[in-house]
Amino acid sequence: MATEAASVYPALQDRPLKGTICLFDVDKTLTPARGTVTAEMLSILSQLRHKCAIGFVGGSNLPKQQEQLGTSSINVTSLFDFCFAENGLIAFRLGEPLVSNSFIQWLGEEKYQKLVNFTLKYMGNLELPKKRGTFIEFRNGMINISPIGRNASGDERREFEAYDKVHNIRRDLVDALKKEFPDYGLSYSIGGEISFDVFPTGWDKTYCLQHVEAEKEITGIDYKTIHFFGDKTFPGGNDYEIYVDPRTIGHSVEDPDDTIKQLKELFKL
Repeated sequence: MATEAASVYPALQDRPLKGTICLFDVDKTLTPARGTVTAEMLSILSQLRHKCAIGFVGGSNLPKQQEQLGTSSINVTSLFDFCFAENGLIAFRLGEPLVSNSFIQWLGEEKYQKLVNFTLKYMGNLELPKKRGTFIEFRNGMINISPIGRNASGDERREFEAYDKVHNIRRDLVDALKKEFPDYGLSYSIGGEISFDVFPTGWDKTYCLQHVEAEKEITGIDYKTIHFFGDKTFPGGNDYEIYVDPRTIGHSVEDPDDTIKQLKELFKL
């Protein structure tokens, strides 16, 4: 792994596929759900990075992506040309931070508390097979709401996901929030096994594309070909908006093995 990270890459303007960038979801696209990246995936990404620009765009915060994609000795921001944590609200270009934005700044404390209070009351009345801890996680660009709680173990997560498929716990809570706060300008995105994200409309994964487009001003590179790979590409999934965006070429993947297979076919790796 360390050898892959230490690899020296051509400058963005010197890549063979100069106007092409590949963007990847993290969970179940580059890594198993909440798991860590394999040496094989890092090797494929390294090969791809010699051909074109690469970046990840995930809903989680940077420490979680460091945990999944980096190691104690390798910073995740060195493994990709562009790192878009929290859908790009926290962004890095070639290891350097870009301008950030915040959910609380945008919504304001009063509205935020109403939203949180309603959600906690609603979840307090839910009967589930299990409940654990951290039901609302406050992030820079969104809140992440989990009826079972983000502290659930792997087995408990899978149990909840199966239960949710039958009982639509997350979908019903999203519907309740839409009804209660119709004028808040919020979007809701169900992703992963146990939670959903709440963020300002337009702050989905397409938010990161403004950073990709800004490259034109920095190096003159116009990324006309933007490939996006993700697993939650269905309507309501957290990859859907960027998957169907007219600026991108969307690729739906089943899991990291499928990502590798598609990359090998597309880029002759």
